[in-house]
Amino acid sequence: MEFVHKSVLLEETIGSLNMKPDGIYVDGTLGGGGHALEVCKRLSATGKLIGIDQDSAAIEAAGERLRDYRDQVTIVRSNYSNMVQVLKELGIPSVDGIILDLGVSSYQLDTVERGFTYREDDAPLDMRMDQRETKTASDIVNTYSENDLYRIIRDYGEDKFAKNIAKHIVLARTEAPITTTGELTEVIKRAIPMKIRAVGGHPAKKTFQAIRIELNHELDVLRDSLDGMIDVLNNQGRLSIITFHSLEDRIVKTMFRQNERPCTCPPNFPVCVCGKVSKGKVVTRKPILPSEQEIADNKRSKSAKLRVFERTR
Repeated sequence: MEFVHKSVLLEETIGSLNMKPDGIYVDGTLGGGGHALEVCKRLSATGKLIGIDQDSAAIEAAGERLRDYRDQVTIVRSNYSNMVQVLKELGIPSVDGIILDLGVSSYQLDTVERGFTYREDDAPLDMRMDQRETKTASDIVNTYSENDLYRIIRDYGEDKFAKNIAKHIVLARTEAPITTTGELTEVIKRAIPMKIRAVGGHPAKKTFQAIRIELNHELDVLRDSLDGMIDVLNNQGRLSIITFHSLEDRIVKTMFRQNERPCTCPPNFPVCVCGKVSKGKVVTRKPILPSEQEIADNKRSKSAKLRVFERTR
């Protein structure tokens, strides 16, 4: 299947970088190269783009899309959590801007055999963003304890029926392993009252999100990476992050604020004595949202939020 992914908040994200033609930029979630291509169009011959992605299909698609800029582009197959190390290995001490477009790509959702979607019945329960990993969503569904399933569905899916869903999963797998997206969806449906299913969104959406986040360590990776990415920015360099659900957005918002105002002294102290110095400023006091036109053109952009941080050295 061709790698197709419509970049969300494209112009807003590129504009937020305040690009310098001779700068060095990193797209930490390269995907099909949509954002990266627009960065490359704005670079001079001395500018550089580093693209990072853990999905081999994305790497291949982006390489083709950026072929006209091959002399300025370096693509690395890795998780963006390794960005600082990747840059070090490339001999790049600092950069002028970083983009992260979090979540699942349209390609991953639409490629049935990747197992990300709850709208297909016969897809394997996979959900690996990096297919070099051996653990799959099926392992989580069939081996996690009822309490652990409840925890991730409650915390990562924010589903009020988490306890009942976990109970039904454990009960169902005693009869036979749950191996397809359709089987899991049917189990989830049985755990949610009919009247709720009739008026809410797809009953499996939150549980699938929770399992995907757990499998790919998405929130831990984000939380553990942000400080390092801010540290590697040049003066006035910007980190622009697009999130797609409240858990990601909350982490970005909180950590941006902490990097702007790191002081831990009690409010009644006349002067700061903790010694923690601000790394910069939050550019977006409120997140940038997609326009009504973009939402109409691309339904998957509806929940997108863009937040931007500017480094000050």
